[in-house]
Amino acid sequence: MSEEDIRYKQVQFGAWVGIIGNIILAIIKGVIGVIANSRALVADAVHSASDVVGSVAVLIGVRAAKRPPDRDHPYGHGKAESIAAIIVAVLLFIVGIEIAISAGKSFFEPVVVPKVIAIYAVIFSIIVKELMFRYKYNLGKKYNSTALMTDAWHHRSDVFSSFAALIGIGAALLGARYNFAILEYGDPIAGIFVALLIIRMAWKLGMESIHTTMDHVLHEEDTAPLREVASAVPGVLSVDELHAREHGYYVIIDIKVGVDPNITVEEGHAISKEVKRSLLEQDHVHDVLVHINPYKE
Repeated sequence: MSEEDIRYKQVQFGAWVGIIGNIILAIIKGVIGVIANSRALVADAVHSASDVVGSVAVLIGVRAAKRPPDRDHPYGHGKAESIAAIIVAVLLFIVGIEIAISAGKSFFEPVVVPKVIAIYAVIFSIIVKELMFRYKYNLGKKYNSTALMTDAWHHRSDVFSSFAALIGIGAALLGARYNFAILEYGDPIAGIFVALLIIRMAWKLGMESIHTTMDHVLHEEDTAPLREVASAVPGVLSVDELHAREHGYYVIIDIKVGVDPNITVEEGHAISKEVKRSLLEQDHVHDVLVHINPYKE
């Protein structure tokens, strides 16, 4: 099995973990939220249900990125993962807006005190979501999957929203027990604060994904090792230009090298083939376009 096949299977498995995990959490929190009469927990269940859409988008993006190059897409379909990451970021932004609106409405509605069982459901959700975040983020970082890392931060946003629900439910229970009415508004206040964090996170992740999609090239310090590899090829007298374009989880290199102007075309072609072969051996490099220049001091 090739390294690319291993990557595909691992990233695909990570997406399925998100889908199945969110469905289970949405059902648990939804049922207990209704039983415990907790609006915060029911809203958190809806949040988890919306995450399923994001994980499905990641799964579709990963599958599309795996497709080999074709006539219309000679450089492959790697950007499908970046597009999936943008979709997840947009969903995350919408969820943040919805949480803020829901929290704001709570100030103008009758206060409902939930049952204690809601606390245990929220704590369980926080633990599971944090584990899902760490697993998917590390997996996405290992295999350079922007879609998986963005979806991982989606799980982290759930941790924040669940933590807000925990504070709100705890404050409501304490307020009811000690007859301290102002504590009952801890839920909407925490909800608005968390909503702002989620919106900020969605904006940051969305901008990074859009940046990658728009043919972003690696910075000079990142391409220095690639320049060294090309320079080490026998016959290469200079590396005049090197652009490594991010194409999803892999890069495509455009390079111009200077060679002795007095050699034959065949010899120059042989040097360019060796440059391409050497660069293709580097991590995440899927294609190399080499242009031969006559060397000038």
